[in-house]
Amino acid sequence: MNPQPSVNGVAIPEAAIAAEMQNHPAASPDAAWAEAARALAVREMLLQEARRQGLETAEPADDDDRRLTAEDALIDRLLETAIDIPEADEESCRRYYENNLRRFRSPDLFEASHILLSAAPEQRFAYEDAVRDAEVLIAMLQQRPEAFADLAKARSACPSAAVGGSLGQIGRGQTVPEFETFLFALEPGQLCPVPVKTRYGVHVLRLDRRIDGRQLPFEAVRDRVADYLRTACWQRAVSQYLTILAGETTVEGIDLVGPDGPLRTQ
Repeated sequence: MNPQPSVNGVAIPEAAIAAEMQNHPAASPDAAWAEAARALAVREMLLQEARRQGLETAEPADDDDRRLTAEDALIDRLLETAIDIPEADEESCRRYYENNLRRFRSPDLFEASHILLSAAPEQRFAYEDAVRDAEVLIAMLQQRPEAFADLAKARSACPSAAVGGSLGQIGRGQTVPEFETFLFALEPGQLCPVPVKTRYGVHVLRLDRRIDGRQLPFEAVRDRVADYLRTACWQRAVSQYLTILAGETTVEGIDLVGPDGPLRTQ
C-alpha cells in the first residue's frame, strides 16, 4: 500500500491522487501513482507558499484568455512574482541560431508517383497476390519506364490514378513511416526495385524529384529563437525555484528532489 503524501502536514487525499493518475501514463500503476502524487504535492507546496505571501489574483485567465481555476491563477501569480526572466538579447539569439543551423531549414520536399494495389495486410492471400502483382509491374517498368502513368491509370486503387499516380509534393511525416523509408532512400527518377508494403496495400513507387530544404536566414527565425530561449530559461528558473522551495518544505510520503523526482536542478 502506498504511503499517504503530505506537505507541511496537509495530506494529499488518495481520491485526488487516483483522479490525477489519468494525466500521468506510466509503465505501471505504482509509477503512475508516484507521478500523480508528486504533481499534487508540488501543487500543494506552491499554493501554501502563495497563501503565506498573501498573494491575490484578479479575474483568473491565462495568456489566451482562457479561464483558470482560482488555485491555478494563484500559482501563476506566485511564479510571476518569484521569477523574472529577461528577454533574450540579439547576441544570445544569434549564437543559438549559429550553433543549431539544422533546426532552421525549410523542410525537404519529395515529388513522388505510385501505383497502389489495395489489399489489407490481415488478408494474407490477397496481400501476397498484391505483392506478386507489384513485382510484375516493377519488372515491366524497368523495361518500359515511360509506361508508369498509363499503368497507374489502369491499375492503381488510389485517387492519384487519375493523374498518372502523381502524389505531388510530400514532406516528412505526411505519409506512413514504411512508405517514407523507401521513398527517402530513392534517387530522383528512380523506381523502387521492390514492392512497398503498407497498411493500405502494396505500392509500386517512384521518386520523381527531390527539393532540398534551404537554410532560413536569422532574420526570419529571430522571434522563434527568442521565444525558445525564453521558454527554456523559464523552465530552468521554475525548476530551480521549486527545488529551493522544496528544501524549505516538509514533504512526507513522496520524494520531490532526487534522481526520480521532478525538481532536479538543470
